[in-house]
Amino acid sequence: MASRSRFLTKASSLALIAWTLATASAAQADSAKVDGAKVDALIGRMTLDEKISFLHGHDDPQHLAGGGYIPGVPRLNIPPLRLADGPAGVRTSRTATAFPAPVALTATFSPDLAKAWGAAVASEALARDQQVLLAPMTNNVRVPTAGRNFETFGEDPLLAARLVGASVKGLQDGGVIATVKHFAANNQETDRKTIDVQVDERTLREIEFPPFQAAVEAGVGAVMCAYNKVGGVAACENPFLLDKVLRQEWGFDGFVMSDWGATHSAAPALKAGLDMEMPRGKFLGEALKAAATKGEVKEADIDRSVRRILIQMDKIGLLADATARPAEDEVQRKAHADLALDIALEGAVLLKNDGILPLAPAVLKQAVVVGPTAKRALFGGGGSAEVKPTALDNPYDALSADAGAALVFAEGLRLEGESIPAAVLSSDIGSFTGAMTIEKSQSSAWEGWITAPETGDYELMLQFTPVGGLALAEADRGMADVELDGKRIIEGGRLFGGSRLIKTSDGLLNQGQIVRLEAGVRHRLKLTVKASAVEPLRLRLAWTTPVLRRRLLAEAAAAAKAAPAAIVFAHVEGTEGEDNRTLALPYRQDELIEAVAAANPNTVVVLNTGAPVLMPWIDRVKAVLQMWYPGQRGGQATADLLAGRANPSGRLPVTFPATDNQTAVAQPERSPGVDGRQTYSEGVRVGYRWYDAEGVKPLFPFGHGLSYTRFDYSGLKVTPAADGLDVVFTLRNAGPWDGAEVAQVYVDGPTTPPEGLVFAPRILAGFERVTLRAGESREIRVKVARRELSYWSPRAKAWRLPPGSRHVRVGGSSRDLPLVLEVKSAP
Repeated sequence: MASRSRFLTKASSLALIAWTLATASAAQADSAKVDGAKVDALIGRMTLDEKISFLHGHDDPQHLAGGGYIPGVPRLNIPPLRLADGPAGVRTSRTATAFPAPVALTATFSPDLAKAWGAAVASEALARDQQVLLAPMTNNVRVPTAGRNFETFGEDPLLAARLVGASVKGLQDGGVIATVKHFAANNQETDRKTIDVQVDERTLREIEFPPFQAAVEAGVGAVMCAYNKVGGVAACENPFLLDKVLRQEWGFDGFVMSDWGATHSAAPALKAGLDMEMPRGKFLGEALKAAATKGEVKEADIDRSVRRILIQMDKIGLLADATARPAEDEVQRKAHADLALDIALEGAVLLKNDGILPLAPAVLKQAVVVGPTAKRALFGGGGSAEVKPTALDNPYDALSADAGAALVFAEGLRLEGESIPAAVLSSDIGSFTGAMTIEKSQSSAWEGWITAPETGDYELMLQFTPVGGLALAEADRGMADVELDGKRIIEGGRLFGGSRLIKTSDGLLNQGQIVRLEAGVRHRLKLTVKASAVEPLRLRLAWTTPVLRRRLLAEAAAAAKAAPAAIVFAHVEGTEGEDNRTLALPYRQDELIEAVAAANPNTVVVLNTGAPVLMPWIDRVKAVLQMWYPGQRGGQATADLLAGRANPSGRLPVTFPATDNQTAVAQPERSPGVDGRQTYSEGVRVGYRWYDAEGVKPLFPFGHGLSYTRFDYSGLKVTPAADGLDVVFTLRNAGPWDGAEVAQVYVDGPTTPPEGLVFAPRILAGFERVTLRAGESREIRVKVARRELSYWSPRAKAWRLPPGSRHVRVGGSSRDLPLVLEVKSAP
């Protein structure tokens, strides 16, 4: 059928990635056999200053570092170490392949794609002279509104562990040092630098720790400790985390770096297990040298940390006599772009389809496309995961190419609004056009009034040039603030968060706030600006007025009414630095979808979000396709799926709640916390486990995802073994399309909970992504590891297997499990 070509493309791109990975692994094995004696000899020749230079970040003299820089020791032929962000691709000042967000990769349920991703990103990092990749981020999606949920690997520890382990394997075998982050319990952005997480050890062991442990078992070279406290102790000087668990229990032999600004001491942090402070040396620089001089820190402790770093450098070949930076070529760039397309296709989740998808060619040719992100693709999230793409598709162009002509387009809403006319601005100090330019390092201010022509909700916007980045000290970065009636409503210039990810049409950052203005009333407006130390600051004021909003809505509804189908693009801009206040779509997009659906019953909604969203219109649209943040090839992927050139096969790695309050963390003490403390009182009942325990029906369950074909399950057999359970069943593609199914195996909690503990009703214990031709059947074997059947015993401080029998369930989601069998676990 129509989807076969995508399978062939994927096979060829994965083959090239596999060859690249094999080549890199072979070269690494030849040149990077760790020589402990050589490392010890180098340390013996280093001065104290040279040793300490390895333990904290520095300014990169060549300005190549994407995130951090260690200078090396030229006289000993120890090269520099450069660190780049990389959850969705290599983040430097250069372009790189912008891969789909990690949540989309997770939705593939494919360790093979995760490993291929790691290999591709590793090769691009080395080509940009970056040796450490600050990825993957593996914190559990506990808080559905958390700003970085798009950057991590979902709510289930087993799924996250398998994909994180494969990602790390691809990165490390590809010749870079992977960095698993943020250890541990960094599950929200609100108060992330100060929050004290109160969490029991069992919840850490069963929910938060598994992907970190999987990364260690896969050979990860670095661990980044978190900003937050855990049990009252800062994560970056927490001996339980950094020494007892990470090193003593898991055998981690790499180095621990702090998150940027998460170091709080010299001697205590070093003794607890921290090896490297980022981005500068406030504590592990001169302060550490002074502590060593006074005898508060032994030089042997410094040597230990330096050795950990040098060993990892040696593992990837950096201490060899010659290290050449690999070059990129067009074949490799195309393979990486193809891989980005494959991940976008296989991670897309068809949430609903009342038969309208795939769109018939005749319908597509006359369809109307609605929403700004159809033309200005939201390909990734914000903060550390931002990547400058080597190229960028947009869905509108790809769909128009399919139709053979430009499709009708309606904005529906205008993200950048329109310039505030000078006529509504007034001041005692002179006229103001709503725009200004400030020379670098200069400051300015304007204060006056804004008078609205109509009573209603206005979105006031501040649009400005970038105000500096991570390389600039905070005092040297620019800022631009807006106050209305004495209250600050816009705080421009934050490093992460605040501004929209989609810039204005002329390249300005755009930051807005909805306010209520009364017609004819003069509202006090104050604008305070400061340019950065490196460039002038250009800014202007803009707004979205009620009349503009009504006009765009009416135009979209009219265009939809005249078409056989309407495709509405909706989005949420997730970013590091801030959490969302609600799961509702911003910018009145629900109102837009409702208006289009009222005008056209054949409405399809395409979502570009990094986390769940609410859908009050779900019963009034025909289909919903979740594309996540699909990377630089997301436009083509969207068109392929809507037109039927590819068959949707992604599955939800997170539960979609029906309301904001329908979550395990709706109580404020659970999130965002009360009086600086965040309590994980839900314990191990996170995500779908909580919904099942509470008997709550979510909007869409964990593991859910539709296809253009259908799959039948039969013949379940379960055999207990010493190492777990062997699960066998038959999967049949009973529909007319080739397609992929994610077969999921769940195990119920014990019928008699031991130690009086609380268990989830069932947990994901295994899965297998299977591609079948139309009509094809296959026997599927899934191994359920003994660890997945076990629980962490607070009494024994060890993993224990609960007594008695368990029910094993198999199907296509956590709420669609047609096969069930009771089996007694092996002793």
